[in-house]
Amino acid sequence: MSEINPLIENGQIHFGENKVQEAIDKWSDIKKLNKNLKLHMIGKLQTNKVKHAVPLFDYIHSLDNIKLAKKISSEQIKKNRNLKVFIQVNIGNESQKAGLNIGDLKSFYEKCTQELNLNIIGLMCLPPQHGSAKNYFDIMVELKKTLNVEELSMGMSEDYLDAVACGATYIRIGSKIFGDRS
Repeated sequence: MSEINPLIENGQIHFGENKVQEAIDKWSDIKKLNKNLKLHMIGKLQTNKVKHAVPLFDYIHSLDNIKLAKKISSEQIKKNRNLKVFIQVNIGNESQKAGLNIGDLKSFYEKCTQELNLNIIGLMCLPPQHGSAKNYFDIMVELKKTLNVEELSMGMSEDYLDAVACGATYIRIGSKIFGDRS
């Protein structure tokens, strides 16, 4: 917490977390004291954690399947919340990574927005570690235009400058600020 308070005191209001339980432990009291803080779920969200995530988080960056979409929609209704949601795209078509395949993106987006009333504001990706991240970010820009969404969540501590140059509106630079996770 000692790393977070100076940032809050200096006006930083957006923070990301990878794990729901860590976020509950770390942010529940802080958010009560700082109503303007915006908490982003940037890690993989399991359906059994959605009921805990919806009341705490303001953004979810990792929507990647219909079961999760239905659960988020249901919990938002129960909790009277309307989170801002990003669809995670498996931009490098990597078997070890979560995210939708590009070919499934349009129909998934339509189902989420039209049938489940999710507030899909953008797309998120984690490009492959090998090769040029910029090439993948350029593809994300085109996908964003195709769906007519506003936001792009892409870029981390290693490649955020390329992401910003390509139009990222949300970047994840935790290790550059807080150091590597132990």
